[in-house]
Amino acid sequence: MGAKPKWSDLSARTRKVLIIGGSMEGLLKTAALIDLKRRPAGQVRGRKWMWALVVVVANTVGIAPLAYFLFGRRRSSGG
Repeated sequence: MGAKPKWSDLSARTRKVLIIGGSMEGLLKTAALIDLKRRPAGQVRGRKWMWALVVVVANTVGIAPLAYFLFGRRRSSGG
């Protein structure tokens, strides 16, 4: 097994991609958690604590927050 590359060993492009990707995932997780806190339990499919746990703990490159936004929220019944 080789040694893990150090931050300084990475190219400038790779560092930018990692920073942008990490920032985007952090923003998605934050937005999902804020929405989850503000949304009434009746408008969430499943338990709110379960969604919060999955969004926070799962290292999914943004998939868990996107899954919450796409599948975890019920549509409001009014206009």
